[in-house]
Amino acid sequence: MARPRRIVLVRHGESEGNADDTVYEREPDHALRLTDKGWQQARQAGERLRELFGEEGISAYVSPYRRTHETFRAFDLDPAQVRVREEPRLREQDWGNWQDRDDVRLQKAYRDAYGHFFYRFAQGESGADVYDRVGAFLESLYRSFEAADHPENVLIVTHGLTMRLFCMRWFHWQVDEFEVLSNPENAEMRVLELGEEGRYTMDRPFARWRAPEPYGLTGERSRITG
Repeated sequence: MARPRRIVLVRHGESEGNADDTVYEREPDHALRLTDKGWQQARQAGERLRELFGEEGISAYVSPYRRTHETFRAFDLDPAQVRVREEPRLREQDWGNWQDRDDVRLQKAYRDAYGHFFYRFAQGESGADVYDRVGAFLESLYRSFEAADHPENVLIVTHGLTMRLFCMRWFHWQVDEFEVLSNPENAEMRVLELGEEGRYTMDRPFARWRAPEPYGLTGERSRITG
């Protein structure tokens, strides 16, 4: 199995919805564009990625949302190095279709009280639902490693919550650990690098907003390696 040297996760640049949440009342979430600031953030991330990858091959997976496609485009990677696929399982958490701003704010307050992993938005998804589809994507990703010509790098362009849930699934974090993690900033990345012992280590942890409160311990916990 040709396991990649790196798996790089990148959140999209600032979107219209990040800058003004009233836009969700007029535009569907999947159609929102990057702001000028978002394009600049994505271009800066692209500079870091080009330096990181050098001339190595890249297998890229991009969420089907407009803002993630625009973020990937702004990276300006050499097409000769990259094979890219749109991957619907890496989309944002579904909050329902046309969104009422006040209702979403109320539901977010309910989610904060109930728990981000388990709370399901009306006509939408819970964090647990996203975790399940991320797990299904990982099964496909593992199978792709079996190809002898698999590139040295995997690049995943997605959303903040999906990034955290990917790492939760990859490193086998418990729910209480996920609950205390903050989203990465727009165009922020995490690099999972393969070590000599065949395990991946994340370059830096996600910020925590409080200490975890576990219900119990089921085996040794792994925080940053897997």
